[in-house]
Amino acid sequence: MKPAYYVTTPIYYVNAEPHIGHTYTTVLADVFARIHQAMGQDTFFLTGTDEHGEKIARAAAAMGKTPQEYVDDISGEFRTVWRALGLSPDRFIRTTDSEHVKVVTSILQKVYDQGDIYFGEYEGLYCVGCERFLTEKELVEGLCPDHKTAPERVKEGNYFFRMSKYQQWLIDYIRQNPDFIRPERYRNEVLSTLKDDIGDLSISRPRKRLSWGIPLPFDPEHVCYVWFDALINYLTGIGYPDDDRYRRYWHEAEHLIAKDILKPHGIYWPTMLKAAGIPPFKHLTVHGYWKTVEGKISKSLMSRTLKNMVAPLPLFEKYGHDAVRYYLMADMTLGLDAQFTEENIVTRINSDLANDLGNLLSRLVNMVQSAYDSKIPEPYDDGLGNPLKDQAERLHATVIDHLEHVRLHQAIWEVMQLVRRINRYIEETAPFKLWKSDRSRAGGVLYNALESLRIVAVFLHPIMPNRMAALLEQLGWHVDGSPLWIKQSKWGLLQPGLPIQPGSHLFPRIQAEIVEQSPPESATSQRPKEEGSMITFQEFQKMDLRVADILSAERVPDTKNLVKMEISIGDDKRVIVAGIAQKYLPENLVGRQVVVVANLAPAKIRGIDSNGMLLAAVDGDDLALVVLDKPCRSGTKVH
Repeated sequence: MKPAYYVTTPIYYVNAEPHIGHTYTTVLADVFARIHQAMGQDTFFLTGTDEHGEKIARAAAAMGKTPQEYVDDISGEFRTVWRALGLSPDRFIRTTDSEHVKVVTSILQKVYDQGDIYFGEYEGLYCVGCERFLTEKELVEGLCPDHKTAPERVKEGNYFFRMSKYQQWLIDYIRQNPDFIRPERYRNEVLSTLKDDIGDLSISRPRKRLSWGIPLPFDPEHVCYVWFDALINYLTGIGYPDDDRYRRYWHEAEHLIAKDILKPHGIYWPTMLKAAGIPPFKHLTVHGYWKTVEGKISKSLMSRTLKNMVAPLPLFEKYGHDAVRYYLMADMTLGLDAQFTEENIVTRINSDLANDLGNLLSRLVNMVQSAYDSKIPEPYDDGLGNPLKDQAERLHATVIDHLEHVRLHQAIWEVMQLVRRINRYIEETAPFKLWKSDRSRAGGVLYNALESLRIVAVFLHPIMPNRMAALLEQLGWHVDGSPLWIKQSKWGLLQPGLPIQPGSHLFPRIQAEIVEQSPPESATSQRPKEEGSMITFQEFQKMDLRVADILSAERVPDTKNLVKMEISIGDDKRVIVAGIAQKYLPENLVGRQVVVVANLAPAKIRGIDSNGMLLAAVDGDDLALVVLDKPCRSGTKVH
């Protein structure tokens, strides 16, 4: 029997439509499922929607709908988006499913019967957005750190789960199983929380205040608190307690979550399982936030920061499904935050996919077409060694090691290193010249490059299944839908004489939308008159480089390239003028963070007092602003 693998996403709360944060976790789960399937494992991929609770009732009322009508609409939106993105979960679960209600009810009754649920009165600070009580220690300047709202002081009688009873057990379990929560920083964060008394967990709300939830089986005047309901989906989704899927998959469960729900998954959930007599899951794998200049991409802040919301469908349709999947997987170090901008997407696609990978395939296919009658040439051993074969054969163990330690971005980097090595190999050996004098040796060079590229496609297939299948088709390697990886990553499987099938360019280079061809009037507000002269360190220290926020921007009338911007450098607001209009539309500059020379002498440009200078890189007619790889506090000094 094949080894099993069970991967889950959080079930997404249906108080708003899906955004790129949801999309990242779901694509990550899809990629992990494809990887484990390709490694020969029996995989199961679960996602779904969380549909009970106070936020849902309030959102439905605001739209003039019943809660059921509301959740049907939003849950349907999630399913529609995932289908459109080519994501294929084995099950999409809803907490309003009758099967789930039955499982939650049975676990509640079991835990209650053994004395681990009791009635008590509680007064505390309750965040509607988090659907839980917060401690004073968790607040930031009196606000919920995630929702930026002041919690409500609530006093009411609720049922409580004796979570504290299992606190020491959880500490011991985490220490004995160091990869239970990963990456390490999040294991340490949970252990740090467990140093203090965690108390017991309120698991109900009075029905007179909230009716939209699962009634408690032992007191129908109370409904189940959202976390005790929601977390159990991971069991319902595989048929707990009697289905073979539960016995097959549960011990191999890997929960993928964002760091904002670490406490419920890292503390509430394991103690709930322990109380219910259910073994713990295998891994809790935690990723960071995708952030814009404004901050975390989050539906909970949508009303105040609409720019933080990135709709996945238009993005995927604009840049290509596989290309965006690649960007999401390659640009985030799992566990850390990442900066989300369309500029980053374009840069990643053009650099890695269009230039390095797509152009390589086109060059190789064209050479085979021209010199070898469109057939894969024969291998050739010149006795000088084969650097591509050596690197390709090492790649499997390296990639597996990175994946075992949830370093997906690093695994992708290693694969792309082979792509870059193939490109250098072609330049070093010059088969396009060599074939005229030594046809066999040139053919061997091309075989090595083509076989290495085939192995690259096998490794990248779980991330870009459609484009890598197309790449392999061009090499005459038909993909029938079966998983690629283990067997197909072995060197030497590309058959000489196999006809290639030239096709369109896999990843056309993306042209920036805001590009005009005439040279810039001025790259910055004032250019130095002398370039290339040496300065001392002491002279350099005189420059005061600061992070600035662009508050507003408008074209300077009667000019082709000048933009007037109001910026803030900490509390200091000022106006600067820069010659960047041919590369950047004023409306697209608002909200960006840039680096400025803050202590430059004022200059009058077209009658406007300009106080500072933007930093930009100028390459011929092209221009790029100097930006940061993650948001910083306005006014931060740049060293």
